[in-house]
Amino acid sequence: MTATTPPLVHIDPSGADRHGEAARLRELGPVVRAVLPGDVEMWMVTDYALLADLAADPRVGRDWRNWGALRRGEVPEDWPLLSMIRLNNAMARDGLEHRRLRKPLTRTFTRARVERQRPRIEEIVTGMLADLPRHAGPDGVVDLRLHYAYPFPMQVICELIGVPEAWWPRFRELINTVIRADTTAEEYLSTQQERHERWQELFAMKRAAPADDLTSAMMAVNGEDGDTLTDDELEDTLWMLIGAGHETSISLIVNATRALLTHPDQLALVRGGDAGTWSRVIEETLRWDAPVGNFPARFPTEDIEVAGVRIAEGEAILAPWSAVNRDPARYGRDADRFDITRADQRHLAFGGGPHVCIGPALARMEAAVALPALFERYPDLGLAVDPAELTAVPSIFSNSVTSLPVRLGAPRLSTAD
Repeated sequence: MTATTPPLVHIDPSGADRHGEAARLRELGPVVRAVLPGDVEMWMVTDYALLADLAADPRVGRDWRNWGALRRGEVPEDWPLLSMIRLNNAMARDGLEHRRLRKPLTRTFTRARVERQRPRIEEIVTGMLADLPRHAGPDGVVDLRLHYAYPFPMQVICELIGVPEAWWPRFRELINTVIRADTTAEEYLSTQQERHERWQELFAMKRAAPADDLTSAMMAVNGEDGDTLTDDELEDTLWMLIGAGHETSISLIVNATRALLTHPDQLALVRGGDAGTWSRVIEETLRWDAPVGNFPARFPTEDIEVAGVRIAEGEAILAPWSAVNRDPARYGRDADRFDITRADQRHLAFGGGPHVCIGPALARMEAAVALPALFERYPDLGLAVDPAELTAVPSIFSNSVTSLPVRLGAPRLSTAD
């Protein structure tokens, strides 16, 4: 193998200039060496085609037990970002173990189950939109993230999984602790312990009184065909669903709304188009402003070479979705432009290969209900601040803004009102 030495780059944990950073990473080359908070190093592959190939490469897996730096004790046990990597679910296993852990989920978290949620999702959206004006401050400004994009997907995924309503606020806080870049070691350890206790309590509740929810359904099929998930594996599987199903949908709804409000030409196309136009808004948002900026982590099971760079067995590879989804080599010179008419809307926002995200159908449905309903109900919706004043979510992983202040304008009332 060659001895090409890639550049070393410190990744900004604030996410303040996500796409500027992504562009600089691409300029440095298709493979760079990244330093994450805590001085933990990982590779980053910034070329779309190369990263897509890696996602499908059987020599590159997701099992964190193959991470050499972790085995050697070079990654602290209390490193806060470890909770996104050291999991006991299908996302963090390969081969037969991956299929064993994914099977109960694929048998229960089906497209049909998701589609059955549509009436309930529409009901939740209608109620939240009607309630938005009462959240306006004296200046008439409403934080659309806090009062719409944030609680909506959390309610949907918690109802789907069967989490008691009284727990929802605390679950939001626990998830925020996991994704924040400034989480302390003490907060990380406390969060891990509390979420474990919560899930064990939930499992006991569902064993005593099964319900029509995903947790009960997964427990019912667990053990069939000889494949059994331990409670820890079931916990990490459902925790992954809540975290991914909540945070991804928040960012998708916020990012799409912000994109349309800052691109009036594209909003005009939406208003003049048919219902299918909204699916193009969703896909272009997933490409142009992916809800997950970077996603951990993959580990080669043997030495590999990527674009002339040797990546040794057991070294970690971070997937920079923000960088590859605007790769000019894939999307052309206008890759940085938000364009819902773009011919090529394929992207890697949900990953690829055998570990592709299992929840795109739910995320797309939530956005397909929440976005058109928002702009239909409030046709004069507009940003209440200069876009430059919006603050990024301080995270290596999550890509969005901490708030989305808007002025609703007069509502367009439906016959139900």
